[in-house]
Amino acid sequence: MFPPGATSASLIIVILIGAAVGAGVGGLLEGVVAEKAWLAIIAGFVATIVAGIIRNALIHGVSGAGPDTFKIPGVVLTFAVIASLAGSLAAHEMLDDYPTVYDGGNSGIWLGTVSGIFSCILMSMLMITFYLHPRSQS
Repeated sequence: MFPPGATSASLIIVILIGAAVGAGVGGLLEGVVAEKAWLAIIAGFVATIVAGIIRNALIHGVSGAGPDTFKIPGVVLTFAVIASLAGSLAAHEMLDDYPTVYDGGNSGIWLGTVSGIFSCILMSMLMITFYLHPRSQS
């Protein structure tokens, strides 16, 4: 399966890339998408998908560690949708409690960053559960 340390490296890559992509998408779509909840969902979903692709390219493509997940099973795509919705809406609710973040000019960037982080953390937990299940190791 994974050599020692590959799971930790995979998690770090996914979370950092998710934060960066979420911030970028949130900043780009801030003036386009008026509803903050939809902005959070879009940023979280794009961050989750891009982080998964980059993680696969770096962990499996470069180092050869872990399973080749380039062919996305339907259950993993379902995980991505669930993680994006839950993580993004949790980020939206959390930042609603701190209105000073929204008062500044970077509210889309902050919302996208936190949405990307939360979505990628949830996606990572779901993926670890998926790969640790005995049926998925065949």
